Amino acid sequence: MFVAELRCAICGRSYTPDEVAYTCPHCGPAGVLDVLYDIKALRAAVSREDIARSADTTLWRYRPLLPLAAADRVPPLAVGGTPLYDAPRLAADLGLAQVWVKDDGRNPTGSLKDRASAVVVARALAQGIEVVTTASTGNAAAALAGLAASVGLLAVIFVPASAPEAKIAQLLTYGAHVLLVQGNYDNAFDLAVEAAERYGWYNRNTGMNPYTVEGKKTVAYEIAEQLGWQAPDVVVLSVGDGNIISGVHKGFSDLLALGWIGHMPRLIGVQADGSAACYQAWKTGADPATMPPIASHTVADSIAADLPRDRVRAVRAVRETGGAFVSVPDDAILAGIPVLARLSGVFAEPAAAATYAGARAALAEGHIQPDERVVLLVTGNGLKDIKSAMRVAGAGHPVAPDIVAVEKVRQALGLPTFR
Repeated sequence: MFVAELRCAICGRSYTPDEVAYTCPHCGPAGVLDVLYDIKALRAAVSREDIARSADTTLWRYRPLLPLAAADRVPPLAVGGTPLYDAPRLAADLGLAQVWVKDDGRNPTGSLKDRASAVVVARALAQGIEVVTTASTGNAAAALAGLAASVGLLAVIFVPASAPEAKIAQLLTYGAHVLLVQGNYDNAFDLAVEAAERYGWYNRNTGMNPYTVEGKKTVAYEIAEQLGWQAPDVVVLSVGDGNIISGVHKGFSDLLALGWIGHMPRLIGVQADGSAACYQAWKTGADPATMPPIASHTVADSIAADLPRDRVRAVRAVRETGGAFVSVPDDAILAGIPVLARLSGVFAEPAAAATYAGARAALAEGHIQPDERVVLLVTGNGLKDIKSAMRVAGAGHPVAPDIVAVEKVRQALGLPTFR
């Protein structure tokens, strides 16, 4: 393991990995810790060619770049290795030179957050921990429940009672102990923190546990490798708590430091109009560490957050890459679900489909240029929230059980014949 230190994103204080479990003691909850590596030792120990020779197609192919010892046990579920689709019709629709869709809804529990849970569960196993907990609007909870179940750990989940039924069903099916909080995500987050402190459970909460980003950064590794170690010009992704964009930034930063890619892509963070705290901080130049909470409201539950817990690194990711935040309305987010599906074949939940609306907004605002190579990161599967998809998918066409009825519908729809 090549971890050199944990460093606070606010004050820059350095800690050893055994010294601090979660955030910086000096800066408090906003003081998230970056896991930093001995880059010189990593360069000497591993190369792109070593990665290419690996027969492992999961995120564990990048194990030397992760905070695990060689002997540490890892969960058996096949997390990572998700497809990157070339999407020429989507590119034409947006007016871009080239667009790829990274479909992380293909992970075992249906979202990118499996990557974070895989690493957190591996670290829990290494430390002999028996109970893991988290707060979530659904996807992180499902990820932790599924990964914990795969190795026999107990999972205690705090989730808003208003979370989509499909997401709650996943938690219960995996055998997690589910506490349905009569409040929002932020209430659930604070309750999980308090419970972990009181009972000694290991807390996976994003923007708190420093190792969630280490799992999420592997999506950047995959994008770079799938493009022949040629980083795209831009990556567009949705932002709620800020942990995923922090992970993507960390991944590309690692690769740049290792000399495996030639440039850092610009990151475009997409937020819903009703949950746009990071967008407002970026737009006004405010210090994200001191931003006040808002009252979030959006159909995209996975990116709803009153106070983004990884806000410092999320805003840093955009500022350091010369990227931007954009804010889009719920109706544009919902409209993006069928467009993304019909032009790329990828079915995304609302928060993930926000990347399409965000790419369109970023183009209109000049944050993306038409000749650029762009990756849209889809973070969650559309089956997570069928009700939202049904609102915009359109209706079927009832027919009597005979071909005459079919012919009437065919004519009405203008469907072609070939006889």
